[in-house]
Amino acid sequence: MNDNTITYLEFAAADRDQLRAAQQFYGAVFGWQYRSWGDDYLDTGDSGIGSGLCVNATVMPPLAVIYCAQLEAAYNAVIAAGGNIVQEIFSFPGGRRFHFRDPADNILAVWSDKAVQSAVA
Repeated sequence: MNDNTITYLEFAAADRDQLRAAQQFYGAVFGWQYRSWGDDYLDTGDSGIGSGLCVNATVMPPLAVIYCAQLEAAYNAVIAAGGNIVQEIFSFPGGRRFHFRDPADNILAVWSDKAVQSAVA
């Protein structure tokens, strides 16, 4: 593992119901699979940057940005899985992205880079 790199993201849920809703949401949208570390914690193991879901009503995590080459497909999957779009798809110097709210009330972003967009266009 390299020093000074992001290696883990933790998403908070207010209670166990939100924890399970978030687990189902991310599984449906991105295919993430979780292992349980008790009733109040799940993690994704060694799949890229590791991430966890925990019960903690007072913690608001920073914005996590998820890369997805098929931006529109991810957008539609978020809606289909019960997420809410909080910022529609927009362009920025490196590509395009949108922001969404998950069932546990976390806000995240999904982006795609210019190289992928050029190849598709």
